[in-house]
Amino acid sequence: MKKINDSRKLMGATAATSLKELNTLYKGLMKSHHPDRFPDDEQKRQEAEEFSKHLIDAYKFLESIHPETHAKDSADFDKTVASNISNWHYKSLTLHITFGDGSNYEFYSVPQKVYNKFVGTDGNTRFARRHIFAAHPFRKVSGPAAQAE
Repeated sequence: MKKINDSRKLMGATAATSLKELNTLYKGLMKSHHPDRFPDDEQKRQEAEEFSKHLIDAYKFLESIHPETHAKDSADFDKTVASNISNWHYKSLTLHITFGDGSNYEFYSVPQKVYNKFVGTDGNTRFARRHIFAAHPFRKVSGPAAQAE
């Protein structure tokens, strides 16, 4: 949740900000903090470059967890979560899951109690569908592994 809040704070967004509004915020901030705006001041240029990197990361992250993005990619997500869970790890309220098709997803703000129950079911896909997939913000980290022909 910290990453979500930090990204929103950096961009001046809220949970209700649409993708279009998020894009507008991003473009406005990039225009005002672009390194090329400071050709004569090396220190300000360096600061703008660092800010731009953080801004790009925040924008891409918020875009990937946005409900509009999820709605667009829901068919792929449903297909992926229908496959078995092949691996997982948990760190700082973030559950990283690798599915049988090779896709990797991160689920945020997963409480320790929910994770413990998930592990207690041996990574049961049914438990995850009921208590994790629909209940927590998530993003796709990588797609399925390429199939050998």
